[in-house]
Amino acid sequence: MNKLAIAEAMIAHYNAQDADAYVALMSDDAVEAGYRGAVLRDGKEGVRSGLKAMFAQFPENRAEIITGYELGPFAVLHEKVWRTNAGEPFEVMSVYSFDGDKCSRVEFIR
Repeated sequence: MNKLAIAEAMIAHYNAQDADAYVALMSDDAVEAGYRGAVLRDGKEGVRSGLKAMFAQFPENRAEIITGYELGPFAVLHEKVWRTNAGEPFEVMSVYSFDGDKCSRVEFIR
């Protein structure tokens, strides 16, 4: 599976609110962070628990992929995200870095 397809699969798991399937595509030491900034969720277990907490807080949370790109060990998704069905969406660029076939880092530009 190419990097872009893995990132797209991660979003499908995110939209299903399946944190376990999402982190199954990540390395054990993976992180989610602001772009070139602070780590938001540290390690596979940190990502899993952070996503489960967010899904509990926002049960209608979902992301729509606007477009995606792949270059070398990176995939970039331009996404539109809703926290609630009635809420205003926001856009984010997510940069997925890979070690082999596992995502090692996701950085969010917002």
